[in-house]
Amino acid sequence: MVDYGHPLRFGSFITPSATAPQRVVDLAVRSEEVGLDLVTFQDHPYQPAFLDTWTLLSWVAARTERIHLSGNVLNVPLRIPSVLASSAASLDLLSAGRVELGLGAGGFWDAIAAMGLPRLTAGESVTALSEAIDVIRGRWDTADRSVLRAGGDLHRVDGAKRGPAPAHAIPIWVGARGPRMLRLIGTKGDGWLPSLPWLQPGDLARGHAIIDGAASAAGRDPREVVRLLNIGADTGVDELVALALEDGISTFILPADDAATLERFAAEVAPAVREQVGAARAERGTTTGRARGAVALAKRRPGIEYDGLPDGLAETAVEPGDQGYARYTSSYLRGGAPGLVLRPQDVAEVQAAVRFAGRHRDLPLGIFSAGHGLSGRSLNHDGLVIDVGALRSIEVLDEAAGLVRIGPGARWVEVAEALAPLGLAITSGDYGGVGVGGLATAGGVGWFAREHGLTIDHLRAVEVVLADGSVVRATATQHPDLFWAMRGAGANFGVAVAFEFAAARVGTVAFAQLAFDVPDTAAFLEGWGAAMEAADRSVTGEIVLGRGGRSAQAMLVVDHDDPDTVLERLQPFAAIAPLVDSSVALTTYDGLMRAMVSDAPQQGRGEPRSHSGNVDHLSPVVARALATLIDSGSSYFFSLRALGGAVADVPADATAYAGRSAGFNVAAFGSPGTDFDARWRELLPLMDGMYLSFESDTGPEVVARAFPPAHLARLRGLKRRFDPDGLFRDNFFIDPAEEHQHEHAAADADAAWAS
Repeated sequence: MVDYGHPLRFGSFITPSATAPQRVVDLAVRSEEVGLDLVTFQDHPYQPAFLDTWTLLSWVAARTERIHLSGNVLNVPLRIPSVLASSAASLDLLSAGRVELGLGAGGFWDAIAAMGLPRLTAGESVTALSEAIDVIRGRWDTADRSVLRAGGDLHRVDGAKRGPAPAHAIPIWVGARGPRMLRLIGTKGDGWLPSLPWLQPGDLARGHAIIDGAASAAGRDPREVVRLLNIGADTGVDELVALALEDGISTFILPADDAATLERFAAEVAPAVREQVGAARAERGTTTGRARGAVALAKRRPGIEYDGLPDGLAETAVEPGDQGYARYTSSYLRGGAPGLVLRPQDVAEVQAAVRFAGRHRDLPLGIFSAGHGLSGRSLNHDGLVIDVGALRSIEVLDEAAGLVRIGPGARWVEVAEALAPLGLAITSGDYGGVGVGGLATAGGVGWFAREHGLTIDHLRAVEVVLADGSVVRATATQHPDLFWAMRGAGANFGVAVAFEFAAARVGTVAFAQLAFDVPDTAAFLEGWGAAMEAADRSVTGEIVLGRGGRSAQAMLVVDHDDPDTVLERLQPFAAIAPLVDSSVALTTYDGLMRAMVSDAPQQGRGEPRSHSGNVDHLSPVVARALATLIDSGSSYFFSLRALGGAVADVPADATAYAGRSAGFNVAAFGSPGTDFDARWRELLPLMDGMYLSFESDTGPEVVARAFPPAHLARLRGLKRRFDPDGLFRDNFFIDPAEEHQHEHAAADADAAWAS
């Protein structure tokens, strides 16, 4: 009797009939609707009566949102492993981590040979599958920066590039019966997927023994291998319970080509099996959850209660020894090495993740939505990270009012694409790859800032998991203090799990790129400031100057579809300095955001040096001071983003973000070990406030520069109310005790004077 303690899962096995393709897809969609965990399809490319399995998986992925997908099993001799690796990773990225990879060594060799592929012996087919697994895993291992050389005589890559990395650690399940294949599973596989109708009495026990022995010999925990089973159509509840508790099976896949069978399996069979197995495991004290081998366990960090995670979080968590960990070692600019990454799949799991973090109050805590923040605070070293990337839904609540509900894990390019068919848009930064969560709690300086304000100015409600694990909905009338704080200082108050925005009506816009020769940096900056402040509010944009100045790149958006009007509004900018190059194109907002996205993996390393500050005007004094920094060469990237207009229409005390009077935001990057920081400090007297997401310095003096005294006093009071122990403290910590410390110090001074 064996029970590996794996969570129970239930799936469907649907015939990929080419004569009724829509019915196949409908059954897959129905599998999700009735609550199954997995939908699978057999793979026989030589069979003209069947749809191509990979094409079908891609189509079903686009029609579903939650259910996982797999071939059952993919025919490796007919699927080039290096290409299959890329296909699986791509579909996993497109489906938000819902792809599993079931593989088979072949069989049906007459049909395979008829397709033009070489006929392999039984031994060769096992060797070929082993080599294929090495190639696939090598393509996914983007943490290794070397070129890929893997495989052997039957499947081999020599100098191939790695990637793309999948969205999650795709498990490799193997369909097998023979001893050599079973040993391969124990050594390299993540799951065994046999079919019950083909098994003889005792086959499961014999298979487990071979797999477990091979796993142990390879230094793996046998529990790392999940045991799946294609069951018979008439397999009943009692038999499934016995298979789980006595034969180690945790994933049951039902062959079904009619909706009624799927519905009964999901509504009657699966719940009964879960209940009986759960009760028996509780009585036995069975250890449940995901298993890791000795190599992975050795990479665990001290002080983290790894085995104390709830089942749901434990299944998706990423540890330093796990495949997929490399994703969390780099953000846009900053490197990291967290001790544990929690990846909640819904709000309840976010609550569980926050409570778990609360039990580890001494560890750093990062909240990760897309990892694009310039400060890099979503990652850390040896601490916890909560990745909200799975909460990425985009739902239009009221098209007429433009009311949209968005998850924190969505990227702004996805939001723009979802709203474009409705003629709606939300001003949302200048880069489409940024995650919603980080920007929507910090401010949001975007392409429509002067016309429509900041992103937070369009926020109508936010749902937040607080430090105690509770969920609160904050609006202008419901928890209004928290709503105020979340608009500009949200990282200090909780994990936002949903935002509701009022989108604006937006049509065709113009995007202009102007390249300047800059003989006089100060004069150029002053001219740019004057032109922007005088411009129509439909014009918003930024300029970027590289090390030492001498050239500048301007990017401007004009919210107008008439070419003559666009050119008229751009003309003052073109006259500031000699133009080296220029382009103006009519586009849509979603098209603009798509153009501002790179799909390259984030490769930030070390600690970035970036600073931010707001200035009201680019006066001669300010322009000369900024030019001194630029001309010195100590900043390798210097940008000015336009504020003013609608940003300034909002009263300064209406949101935690307070920089409403500023006409421009300054952001500059520099290298460690240079005079960059010293030169920046010389500019601080000219600045009033900052945009925290562009700042890499930390400490109370930085927070004091970001928020005026009255704002900061209110924020500290709210911090004492919502997060008194400072769980959320690693992203520009607002210390709830600091104000009281100042009060005590003042009282002590008064007492001393009186004596």
